[in-house]
Amino acid sequence: MAKRAVFLDRDGVLNRAFVRDGIPHPPEAVAEFEILPGVPEACQRLKAAGYFLIVATNQPDVGRGTQDRATVEEMHRLLLASAPIDAVEVCWHSGRGEPCACRKPLPGMLLAAAARHDLDLRLSWMIGDRWRDIDCGAAAGCRTIFIEGGHSEPLRVSPDFTARSLAEAADIVLQR
Repeated sequence: MAKRAVFLDRDGVLNRAFVRDGIPHPPEAVAEFEILPGVPEACQRLKAAGYFLIVATNQPDVGRGTQDRATVEEMHRLLLASAPIDAVEVCWHSGRGEPCACRKPLPGMLLAAAARHDLDLRLSWMIGDRWRDIDCGAAAGCRTIFIEGGHSEPLRVSPDFTARSLAEAADIVLQR
C-alpha cells in the first residue's frame, strides 16, 4: 500500500539560511548549521500522523567545488539526529549546464523517492521556501506549502498554501 509523504526543503525550512542580496544561501560550515525553532516538534507531529518524511535538497555548491560533500553530509547527520526524518534526497549537481533530472525545480528527486519508498505523490506534500521547491512539488503532483522567508525571488507557480514556519505548515498538513 502506497504511503503519503512530506517532502521538506532543507535550507530555510529545516535549518537557518543565510540571506545575501535577497537570495537565501546554505550554511558554509557545520558550525553554522542551526536547526530552526520548532522543527523537531513539527516533524514529530507529522511522523505521528503517519507521514513519511523526506528532505529534498539541491546542494549545487558541492558540484561547483565551493562546498565539501563531507561537510554537507555531516549537516545531514545532525539533522537526522534531531528530527524523525526517514530519508534525505540530494542533488549534488552544479546547475551549470550538466544534464540532470534531479535538480529542483525538476521533480526527479521526488519521483525517485516515491518509487523507492512506495509513496503516493497525490497524497503527499512539498514544503519549501523558494520557487524551485513549489515548482518541483507541483510538477510531481504533490500539494505545496510555501514558507515565507522574506527573499526577493518571486514565485513562478502559486502554492496551495503559505505559512511562516514549518510548525505552521505542519498545522496545515494535519488539518487536511
